[in-house]
Formats: sequence, structure tokens, C-alpha cells
Amino acid sequence: MLPVVWQGLITGCLYSLGALGLVMIYKSTKMVNFAHGALAGLGAFFVYALTVGGANWPWAIAVVVALAAGAGLAVLIYLTISPLLKRSDPTAKIATLGFGLIAKGLILWQFGSNIFRLDLPLPGHSFVVFGLTVTSYDVTVLIVAACAVALLFLLIDRTRLGISFRAVSTDPFAARVCGLSITRVHLFSWIVSASLGVIAALLIVPTTFLSSTTVETFMLQAFAAAVIGGFDSLPGSAIGGILVGVACNLFSYYVAPELLNAFLLVFILSSLSLFPGGILSKTVGARV
Repeated sequence: MLPVVWQGLITGCLYSLGALGLVMIYKSTKMVNFAHGALAGLGAFFVYALTVGGANWPWAIAVVVALAAGAGLAVLIYLTISPLLKRSDPTAKIATLGFGLIAKGLILWQFGSNIFRLDLPLPGHSFVVFGLTVTSYDVTVLIVAACAVALLFLLIDRTRLGISFRAVSTDPFAARVCGLSITRVHLFSWIVSASLGVIAALLIVPTTFLSSTTVETFMLQAFAAAVIGGFDSLPGSAIGGILVGVACNLFSYYVAPELLNAFLLVFILSSLSLFPGGILSKTVGARV
């Protein structure tokens, strides 16, 4: 059982990164970005094209380019839908869905529906701790996820932009009256969200494969983590990712992986029945 829980924890860290990206945008704009998974997948294909696909760029440079491209696309999408966001939130949500379809179309146009391998440039080392085999991939996921989450909360707690983000998340009207730039905060949240999505995509793809649907499917479970953790709570979404990862891994191993989607739906409904505002709603409330 311990190896199953351990692998669920590793996968849960990636769900947490994806969920944090969704919650960042929701907290600042009060809307869900349905293009999150497609943009993250496009970032993974950027890295594939620059490393394995023929360009032979160093991995570090390819990742930086993918992060920059993801941030640029996120800014472009926000600037395009910002007038809609001010007038009609449902219309803006539908617009993000459209941008997600465009991103998926670009992937299919350039790479088709083929399946690709995109492995991290890691040594194949592993070691045993209390009978549990820990690989270099496991260690990398834990370190990258911990650093990304720590940097995110450091930005939010210790920088002026982070304080502005908290103010806009709590009361946009009061923040605007105090002279804070709502647009600047929105751009900050979209850029951070895109970066977290690309990082999560690059870490999840080596365990499966890279295709036009892989990352989008993964982001559906990250969406479930955000729902369980609460869209108004960043810590809740991080914890929700861990819970979803462990619970799904246990169910797949001991029951049936074919019924995983049904189990996830029951898990979400049960969680919402007990904690309508998220698992940390009673203690954390609407704070970041």
C-alpha cells in the first residue's frame, strides 16, 4: 500500500500545481480559465519541438522559451477577453474555451494526433527508503513542486504585487478605489497560472506520453483538485491536489482504473456536500 500512496503523492503534487494555476486566475478575475490545459500542453510541445523534435536545444533553454511563450500567450488571451470580462463573465469563460480549442488546433496542425515521448533529462538512479523505491523523477517532482509553491506564496506574501493580488481577490472595488491597478494584478495572475501549467505539464508527460489530449486530461483532475480545495483558497487547492492524487491512485490500484472518472465525480460531490466552500473554507475562508 505504501508504494501506491507514494506514487499518488507524487502525482498529487502535479495536480496541485495545475490547480494553483486555475485558482490564481479565479481569485483575481472570478472566472475559470478553460484554456488552462490546452495552453499547458502547447508549452510541453514547445519543449518537445526544441529538444527532441530536431532543434536539439539544451533543455534549460527550451524550458525558459516555453515558459516565456506560455506567459506571452496568457497575456494575449487576457488582453483579448478583458473587455468581455468587464461586461459579462459567462462570455469571457466561453472565450477562454475558444482559445483552448485554438491552442489544441495548433497542436494538431503541427504534430497531428500522434503520440510522442518527452522524458526529463534525469539520471536513472533510485534508492530504497523503508522498503520504498524512490526514483530521481520522484525527487525532481517533489523539489520542483515545493520550490514553485514556496516561490508563489513568497511572491504573494512578501511583494507589493502580491499584496495587490490579495487586495483585488478580496474586494476589487475597494482595491480600485485605493488606486491599485486591476489590470496589472490580472496579468500577474495569468502569467503565474500559465507558468504553473507548463511546469506541471512537463513533469506529468514523462509518466505517460505527449499527445494533443494528454495534458488536457490531466488538467481535468487538477480542476477537481481546485473544486475540492476551494477556488477561493490557494492552500486548499494545493492540499486538494494531494488528496485527489492519493485517492485516485488507491482507487485505480484496489478497485478499477476504468471507473476512475466515476469515482472522481463521487469524490467531488461528497467533498462539496461536507465542505461547500472547499476543505479549508471553515478555517481559511477567503484569505489567500
